[in-house]
Amino acid sequence: MANEHARKLRKNQTDAERKLWRYLRLLKTDGFYFRRQVPIGHFIVDFAGLSARLVIELDGGQHSLEAGRSSDEVRDAHLRRAGFTMLRFWNNDVMANSEGVMEMVRRSLVRDIGSTPPRLASLADPPRQRGG
Repeated sequence: MANEHARKLRKNQTDAERKLWRYLRLLKTDGFYFRRQVPIGHFIVDFAGLSARLVIELDGGQHSLEAGRSSDEVRDAHLRRAGFTMLRFWNNDVMANSEGVMEMVRRSLVRDIGSTPPRLASLADPPRQRGG
């Protein structure tokens, strides 16, 4: 049942999910593999890097309502207890600032694996200011 529902969700992605998925797939070259609309327990998460134990959720406006926030807290607590790190982004952040979103994803991957793959090594350094 969950697999069927996840399959339907993959076929009906939002624009933000589609855009983030394109970026997450690029991380394969660094050895990080993500899946989309993944059943974990009785939840279906937007994106999961299972080997990195990282879950990424994209939120629309319904998540700012009390019911949405409450549901998200329960879901996040359950997934954390299962050993996952949670990252949540607003859909409009992905659409308007996808590089910033990916920077946070990369930082989480580097922090969680404890070492820095060559391509991600620069993320461990403090950001440099652009001069002018």
